[in-house]
Formats: sequence, structure tokens, C-alpha cells
Amino acid sequence: MALDFSKDYVLEDTVVRLEPLSEFHIDPLKDIAKERNLWTYFLGRSDGSKNFDNYVMDALDFRAKKVEYPIAVFDKRTKKYAGCTRFFDYAGDLNTIRLGYTWYGKDFRGTGLNRHCKYLLFEFAFEGLKVERIGLGAHAENKISLAAMRSVGCIVEGKARNLFPAIDGEGRADAVMFSVLRQEWLKSVKNQLKEKL
Repeated sequence: MALDFSKDYVLEDTVVRLEPLSEFHIDPLKDIAKERNLWTYFLGRSDGSKNFDNYVMDALDFRAKKVEYPIAVFDKRTKKYAGCTRFFDYAGDLNTIRLGYTWYGKDFRGTGLNRHCKYLLFEFAFEGLKVERIGLGAHAENKISLAAMRSVGCIVEGKARNLFPAIDGEGRADAVMFSVLRQEWLKSVKNQLKEKL
């Protein structure tokens, strides 16, 4: 099955529901988007009050252009929207995809929500889309994201040197590149991640 950008995929378990991002999500996510520390490591920064509408509309435009597939994250336990993530750089001919642009409000971090999200997204990509590889990455200074990727079974592949501007505005910073392969998912990562849910 190829990724169909026109299809509204919904992935869910008992904890989380992942649904296509839409204009509807601007209001329920706007308060979380005001958490300025969310945007520290994003190149397309937002502050919720001024730029968040544009952030969402840009994401929807990328979906329409079949470039990215943005997803809203709903926490069933609190009955609140928690953040966003997205698939991007899908290459059907190579059977690869990337996963990123992930952010959650402070109240949802450290709750296990991310593990449930990653399980559903990995399962969809590897078992639904049949991709061979999911690529991920993070700013080298973003310790929380780096730890989160390791915790869900991602393997460090190396660094893209000087990919980002440094957070302090002085010089450049590396990106740490991760991946999960289909054979790793089926052999061990799926079961290991399932045990952590």
C-alpha cells in the first residue's frame, strides 16, 4: 500500500488517537503552541498567538502538495489534543519515509504518550505502507528528543554536521540522525516497544 495523501488515516489505541491535522485543530492546540520552549529547536518557529495559524496552514499546504502528512495527537486519557507529528520525505520507489516535526505540550511529556504514538506510526509505516526504513533526526542539543528516540528503538546512524544554526545564535550545530529498519521492527523493536506501553 502506498501512502495516499488524500486519504484521512486515523490510528489509535486505548491511549492515543492520531488523526490528520486540519484547520479544526488550530483552536484546541493554540494554548499548547504558546509554550515557547516547544519551538526552540524548530526552524519554522511559532509563538502560538502570531504564527501558529500559519504553521498549521503551511502543514496543510505541504499535504496538498504531497510533500508531508501532518498529524494531530489526541490524548484519550485527558480528552485533550496534545501536539502534532508528521510523516515526510516519502519515497514510494525506495520504500522509505521520515518521521518528525513532533511536539507535545508540557503536560503530555513523560506520560508515555510518545511511545504509544511511535508504536502506531511505526506499525502503520512498516506493516501498512511496507516501508523498509523510517528516518528520524534531531538537533544535537535537543537532549530530550534524542533520549525519546533512543527509548522507542531508534538507532543512531551518525551526524549531519553543521546542519542547523546554533540555538544561541553563534555558529552552527549538528543534527543527530536515527533510523529504524523494517527487519528491526519485526524482529525486536515492535515487541520491545510494546512491552513499554
